[in-house]
Amino acid sequence: MDDHIYKIVEIVGTSETSSDDAIRNALKRASKTIQNLRWFKVTDTRGSIKEGAVQHWQVTLKLGFTMH
Repeated sequence: MDDHIYKIVEIVGTSETSSDDAIRNALKRASKTIQNLRWFKVTDTRGSIKEGAVQHWQVTLKLGFTMH
């Protein structure tokens, strides 16, 4: 097995629908500019509230990708 070296970046995904959708949005966008994505870790979940309901989700992710 080859040894891998990973770089980690932190991004925030958003969605008006759900926290899962915010994660998907973040990964979809990150994959357009970051090659060799391998894993993600949710480090924070928050949102805004309007009239007693969730208005907007924000999810902070750490992304790991292999370096060549």
